[in-house]
Amino acid sequence: MTSLANKLTHIVGTVFEQVDLPRDLGVVRVSDRPDLAQFQCNGAMAAAKVAKKNPREIAQIIVDTLSSNDIFSKLEIAGPGFINIDLNNDYICDHLKSLHNFGIEKTDSPKTIILDYGGMNVAKAMHVGHIRPNIIGDCLRNVYRFKGFNALGDVHLGDWGLQMGQIISEFEIRYPDWPYFDPDFKGEYPTEAPFEYSELEEIYPKASAACKDDEGRLEIARKATAEFQEGRAGYVALWRHFIDLSIKDIKDNLAPLNIDFDIWKGEADAAQFVSEIAKDLKARHITEESKGAQIIRVDKEDDNKEMPPLLFFKSDGAMTYGTTDIATIYDRVKLYLDLIKIIYVVDRRQSLHFEQVFRSVEKAGYVDDIECVHVGFGTVNGEDGKPFKTREGKAMTFRQLVKTVIAKAEERLSETNLDADIDDQERAEIARMVGVSALKFTELSNQPHMDYAFDIDRMTSFEGKTGPYLLYQTVRIKSLLKKATAQGYKISDDLLLEKEDQELALLLTEFPDIFDLMLRTNAPHHLCDYAYKLAQAFSSFYANCHILSEEDEALRSSRLKLSDMTAQQILQILTLLGIDVPERM
Repeated sequence: MTSLANKLTHIVGTVFEQVDLPRDLGVVRVSDRPDLAQFQCNGAMAAAKVAKKNPREIAQIIVDTLSSNDIFSKLEIAGPGFINIDLNNDYICDHLKSLHNFGIEKTDSPKTIILDYGGMNVAKAMHVGHIRPNIIGDCLRNVYRFKGFNALGDVHLGDWGLQMGQIISEFEIRYPDWPYFDPDFKGEYPTEAPFEYSELEEIYPKASAACKDDEGRLEIARKATAEFQEGRAGYVALWRHFIDLSIKDIKDNLAPLNIDFDIWKGEADAAQFVSEIAKDLKARHITEESKGAQIIRVDKEDDNKEMPPLLFFKSDGAMTYGTTDIATIYDRVKLYLDLIKIIYVVDRRQSLHFEQVFRSVEKAGYVDDIECVHVGFGTVNGEDGKPFKTREGKAMTFRQLVKTVIAKAEERLSETNLDADIDDQERAEIARMVGVSALKFTELSNQPHMDYAFDIDRMTSFEGKTGPYLLYQTVRIKSLLKKATAQGYKISDDLLLEKEDQELALLLTEFPDIFDLMLRTNAPHHLCDYAYKLAQAFSSFYANCHILSEEDEALRSSRLKLSDMTAQQILQILTLLGIDVPERM
């Protein structure tokens, strides 16, 4: 990563090494007190223990050695041995001008990373709980792709197990004359489903409830499940209709958010490997019998708490989520020979399950040199602290939530008169962008593992830390640059920094470190925090500096360059977050 802090760490670390101190003590970071210094190094305190000297004495040695380098405008010792650092403006300008790709270095090994962030169930309506994994997963895919990896999003549909038998058997009860249910049928099954998705969506909860209330009905569903999983042709043909209609509905739900997947597979695609895996694990004594079931023991000697075994087969021989998740990883490893990481964006309450799965595939040797990561997320709650619902108290669907936010965004645009002189079509598209920015930024600006309260008024505001605020500031900068062009002003390739320009210029150099932190933690809120900080810094810069009205041509041109760099960086971050920016507001 190419940031100023990174460059300074190299320079200062070399000096520590030159005076026989550990190089890693020369870490330089952005100062906690920008009023006192731009950067700081606190390594002298730790070095004092190694050298058995006073930390201020060590700091003085470091400062004396660094002082011969003309990139520094200030080197001073503060407190017990902190080294405060300021840089010459020319060095800051040269650094900014040298940046390529915003200072992000592409990976030398663009291998495959799979992100599993869909998890929708076939034939079941998407609901508010699907907001978080899809928005977070899509953002992570964007970030890894920007770094240069072959990042692939996998929807990983829930299309296997008892729920399929419940739906199939319910259709058979309703339409017994359909060819799918005739075991002697030898013709071609219909290519188009003889039902709409709305009926499929309605059948799922009814069939599930019926099976809970009636043991006989449950047994019918179990029989249908077994025959489906054994490959009964009519059931499989009907199941394919479920898949086709569900995928279309999922795409329609996600279209306003510009979220999509590269891999449209489900649990059923991995089920074909279960028999092969079961034989392999049994032969190597990785699975063992326990009360009629097959388990994999995954506990380790250094565990601080009890780690129960993974249930691979139930006592009746049925598969579990653990079975299909192991089979899915097995499938991915066989298919993508350059796979280096699998990231699951799934409810944090599944953390134990994924720990069991990851330990199981490690024990089996299926993921040598492949990192498996669980990015657990919290819930979206209402004002009462409970999972967000409609005013009628019903679970809110995904589609309802998105429509509600976009409608609120359109209302905000009218309230602020930002949609004046815009035709209906453009207004609708801007409202979609504003609404999506509100929803995505709210989601991504919260730490993934934390719950958060859904506050539609706050998230759609054009003030404060919100998506609409970032859109407004970005459009504002772009408008400034358009005015400059219209007035014949040029944007310089050179930079000339005055004191008022330094805060924004220095902040622009921090992006590589923020991006690196995002990659290491898989936490998009770091990008959100930085984008907001950058927008605020530009707002102060705009208020405190003459730009278009600046009489000094070189300084005006430089400030236009800073404005352009700011706009481009915020636009890039918003792109990574999956947020589109309108041309005007």
